Amino acid sequence: MSQGIISLQITDDQLAGAQDALTQLETLLSGLISLEAEDRRRLNKMGPKSEYFCRQTLNVLQLNPQIVPPSLDVAGAQTDLQALERLRPLLGRLQRLAERGADTETALGADLMDFALEGYGLLKVSGKNQGLDGLRKELSGRWAKTRREPAPPVP
Repeated sequence: MSQGIISLQITDDQLAGAQDALTQLETLLSGLISLEAEDRRRLNKMGPKSEYFCRQTLNVLQLNPQIVPPSLDVAGAQTDLQALERLRPLLGRLQRLAERGADTETALGADLMDFALEGYGLLKVSGKNQGLDGLRKELSGRWAKTRREPAPPVP
């Protein structure tokens, strides 16, 4: 018997509404950027301890403008901090939604795989007498082992 982890129907209206909502999010958040992997790796990361350091430094510099050279953009740093504070809750919700989407995809795939394995078992048992042996053999390719090329000899 199939496991039936999830039963889900998505209507055309739901799909269109979700696509529209995503398009609206992409439009509203057009200022978000994408980093190259190498750039992401090289950047200084701000963890919880570093965040405290950043907040305290910004606060001290705002309270003591006489020590801040014109080349240090305190207002820009404050704007970045405000943007970070506003963006985090939204990103948390998006991440939870993405995780639920991935879990739903996994569950739907598992249900389908379980169904297909059960159906394949029926084909193996009952398909011979029904003229379905050729189709069963075709489906058996899922378990075909691919041959690995032997590693070239080391000189």
